[in-house]
Amino acid sequence: MTTPVSERTDCFQGYRGIAKEALAKFGIGVWSEVEIVNDEGSAFVGVILPRSETADDLHIVIKLFNGYNVGIHANRIASAKETGYKKAVYKIPEKAFPFDPKKKNVTLLGTGGTIASRLDYRTGAVIPAFTPGELYGAVPELADIANLDTQKLFGVFSENMGPEQYKALAIAIGKEIEKGVDGIVVGHGTDTMSHTGAILSFMVQNSPVPIVIVGSQRSSDRPSSDAALNLMNAVRTAAECDIAEVMLCMFGPTSDNYDLLHRGTRCRKMHSSYRSTFRTIGATPLATVSRYPKVEGGSHFTYISEEILRRDKTRKPIINPSFEEKVTIQYYYPNFNPDIIDGLSAMGYRGLVMAGTGLGHVNKPLYPAIKRAIQKGMTVVMCVQTLWGFAQMYVYDTGRDLLDLGIIPLDNMLPETAYMKLAWVLGQTEDPKQIRDMMTTPINHEIESREPHNGYLILQGGLPEVDDFVKNHWK
Repeated sequence: MTTPVSERTDCFQGYRGIAKEALAKFGIGVWSEVEIVNDEGSAFVGVILPRSETADDLHIVIKLFNGYNVGIHANRIASAKETGYKKAVYKIPEKAFPFDPKKKNVTLLGTGGTIASRLDYRTGAVIPAFTPGELYGAVPELADIANLDTQKLFGVFSENMGPEQYKALAIAIGKEIEKGVDGIVVGHGTDTMSHTGAILSFMVQNSPVPIVIVGSQRSSDRPSSDAALNLMNAVRTAAECDIAEVMLCMFGPTSDNYDLLHRGTRCRKMHSSYRSTFRTIGATPLATVSRYPKVEGGSHFTYISEEILRRDKTRKPIINPSFEEKVTIQYYYPNFNPDIIDGLSAMGYRGLVMAGTGLGHVNKPLYPAIKRAIQKGMTVVMCVQTLWGFAQMYVYDTGRDLLDLGIIPLDNMLPETAYMKLAWVLGQTEDPKQIRDMMTTPINHEIESREPHNGYLILQGGLPEVDDFVKNHWK
């Protein structure tokens, strides 16, 4: 017999205001299977989910039985009735992860968020998985790829990743390499994944094994989730790929055909919700990795770049977790006022990455402030906010004047990568010449000598030739 809603202690979990009042009015609550009809006569059948503390007090959220969530405004509910109830149990069944001495050993380091999960469509609960046994229960295919161990370093959203986490992550990677693992996977939220890829490329150099950062654009409770495939391809990359660099492993095309492996210093998230959001900028991806090889017994990898650091377990890594926090990045815009730079200098900022217009330009009223900041010891570097292309500051008078002030051009280094490298460099030295030398000397392709002919491709929708390409080739 189902417990009446009035007797359930958690029936309004997370709900407040008019949403809570609506639940009470219709005698429904969290984990109720319901049929709700709105004021337009549309019917919604599913399970009422809890709400977070930061959610509004206007909507009731239902997990539809097709796997998607929908929010219904409480004031628009015409009728609602409970058809069943089953409280979620936040525990995923564990299965012992099988050990196979013939398979490679991979460590998964967790930084936060859900690496994988199992969805209980009965209750609508998304149960996070992290231990090897839980991951095996959620994504059993992992056991066919490698022997997996896991460590949860910290649990933060990716926007909360910072120097403390970067340093701990670099040190943890070094320890795993010392243990002799064949590869390392870092579970990470997608919002700042490229920032972490950049800083790890400087903090962990000369790696003997792959270091693969992976996440998902769609949560595991959605039918279109990319979580499981990304995780499988990341673990396969760590175990088998010949590229021993810091890489990001995320969807290639919008279909489930393959993932792309992006170099940590040349990657950027380019869409807020698209599954294939990550792009290699000003270069080409390192490789593709597929769940299924093209031919039986063939390779899961298609190598695109020839300039790679190859796997070599005899190589000794260099772990250098340095980071100066008094560094900032500023995108120039018309009417950018000098007092911003003066203020940063007065607050003790030691480094400024300026993303300039065109070939690396800012307006003339900024010149005196830039000069004052540099004379006080601030390092100012220039990237281009166009993302593609080079800072070529010797072409126009503006660029030449800025060079005379002491700004350091960084060629085609991405602004976010430049920020991470400058923070890393300033964490080690205060010597201006050494800073300049370190910033302008490539460590891991953060500066490319030239942009390849296919390193800049943007498809513009609406054009006949593009529409024809999309129709025939885009999947």
